[in-house]
Amino acid sequence: MSGAWRWLLGTCFLGTVATGASHNSNPFTAQQSPPDPCYDDNGAARHCIPEFINAAFGREVQASSTCGRPLSRSCGAAERDGRPAVLACDVCDASDPRRAHPPSYLTDLNSAHNLTCWQSENLHASPHNVTLTLSLGKKFEITYVSLQFCSLRPESLAIYKSMDYGRTWTPYQFYSSQCRRMYNRPSKAVITKQNEQEALCTDGLTNLQPLSPGLLAFSTLDGRPSGKDFDSSPVLQDWVTVTDIRVVFSRPQLPQELGGGVPADGPTASPGTTTAAYHYAVGDFQVGGRCKCNGHASRCLKDREGRLVCDCRHNTEGPECDRCRPFHYDRPWQRANARDANECLPCNCNLHARRCRFNMELYKLSGRKSGGVCMNCRHNTAGRHCHYCKEGFYRDLGQPITHRKACKACDCHPVGAAGKTCNQTTGQCPCKDGVTGITCNRCAKGYQQSRSTVAPCIKIPVVSPTAVVSNAEDSADCESYCEPAVNGNVRISIKRYCKKDYAVQVNVLDMETVGDWAKFTVNVVAVYKSRGDPLRRGDHFLWVHMRDLACKCLRIQMGKRFLVMGTSEGGAERAGLLADKDSLVILWRDIWTRRLRKYQRKEWKGKCNKA
Repeated sequence: MSGAWRWLLGTCFLGTVATGASHNSNPFTAQQSPPDPCYDDNGAARHCIPEFINAAFGREVQASSTCGRPLSRSCGAAERDGRPAVLACDVCDASDPRRAHPPSYLTDLNSAHNLTCWQSENLHASPHNVTLTLSLGKKFEITYVSLQFCSLRPESLAIYKSMDYGRTWTPYQFYSSQCRRMYNRPSKAVITKQNEQEALCTDGLTNLQPLSPGLLAFSTLDGRPSGKDFDSSPVLQDWVTVTDIRVVFSRPQLPQELGGGVPADGPTASPGTTTAAYHYAVGDFQVGGRCKCNGHASRCLKDREGRLVCDCRHNTEGPECDRCRPFHYDRPWQRANARDANECLPCNCNLHARRCRFNMELYKLSGRKSGGVCMNCRHNTAGRHCHYCKEGFYRDLGQPITHRKACKACDCHPVGAAGKTCNQTTGQCPCKDGVTGITCNRCAKGYQQSRSTVAPCIKIPVVSPTAVVSNAEDSADCESYCEPAVNGNVRISIKRYCKKDYAVQVNVLDMETVGDWAKFTVNVVAVYKSRGDPLRRGDHFLWVHMRDLACKCLRIQMGKRFLVMGTSEGGAERAGLLADKDSLVILWRDIWTRRLRKYQRKEWKGKCNKA
């Protein structure tokens, strides 16, 4: 017996299952759940198959002809002492259960002591085709189809199979003593690997005694070359797959051909008087096989709609366990075999995705180990396995990659950063020139803030005090040069206020050099005094000589607020405010607002003239 036969047939032959159970004295054994045949003791997946059964048992058979409607009379012939003999005739009445021969008798419990037979109507003229159609309700992998005849066997019959629930039919086997004439096929053909999925025609029926009932059994794998390695033969796996079986009786065995005759009116009629009232009769119709589950289930069950489906394991699903369950697409679905269970594997998405798909190219590139691609990664992750952070986020190394907060937002400064994508490991944003900080939120050393969004930080100009002093009219050093200045005295008095031409509160925004002058862009926040043309709040220029800055007579910082009190303006060449070593430029303090407003009122009352 070939390996394929042992796998499909097991311990069964023609639907008879050999069963046995050893005595177990443990009273608790029946309460324990039986082990799952699809997994070994260590939980590893292994090849499993449903039990071998007679798939036709209890199934409905559609017959194109059944006697009894209307009531009919038929006679059966058998052999006695090697010579044809006539048995008693019978009446077929579909309305009387004792005399009915319905198709349900084909698949009921077969008993030698109570033989029940389906019987066709009397065949009075050609053609004599009668069809039996059996639907298994699901795909089965079958080993045999058998028919137990009750009376005259047919001279020619054909077996067809369907794999799509009766939509299309394929020839399975032909039987006839006249194969070429009946089916246009040779009576003897050699089965090779090239034609092992083709139906053959044989004269196997002639091996039965002509008038004896007899048993016909068609084996689906016997003599097929690839049957020795069934698991590796998709051709034979397809060959044995069946959802429906159809048997077509094409030509009866006529008594005249056997040299005898059937009396017209039963045993009392005169010899030699015959009639063409012949029929087909079958007592048992069996289909032996296993529910097709592709090695991924050990049993079949009925679903909510009453359909037979496999109880799938190995992360598979479908009526035949013929596809992988959702999210188990890390490798392609394959049929299980004795060497490898080929279970479907889940995609590795690090708990950040609920869906994935299979990519054959990636599977091949990985050495046929992994082909799953995660879809719709959540928690700000990205990548084939949701294993890195998406644009605008970086990896929080304090959390495992499977954590919901494994990725943190970059939060790159909208002005200081050159982009929104930061370093995936450190979170460092790409900063513009002169900008620093992990989020690019401050100016680097040696740079100062500007008002430009393109270059938010500009380099502070380097001025050499020695060079400035050397160009002065005298060679006095910075100390003597700044001596008449305030020299750090930040006291504000009504006398000092009255001597200045203007007094304003400014916010220093930007600076550029124009020759020997520093040109500051300042925003005037408040005006407390203004002689000549009135000053208005808003942006103005403040001119300071580079020598005053180099000698630090005046200390001005970017982005800070200052109180500026001076005695002159820039004039036509340097439109705006002018500050020198005699001017007051000090960091602003909010407590001065009330004092300066007081000085402003005194000036209006003419008290500055007395100061």
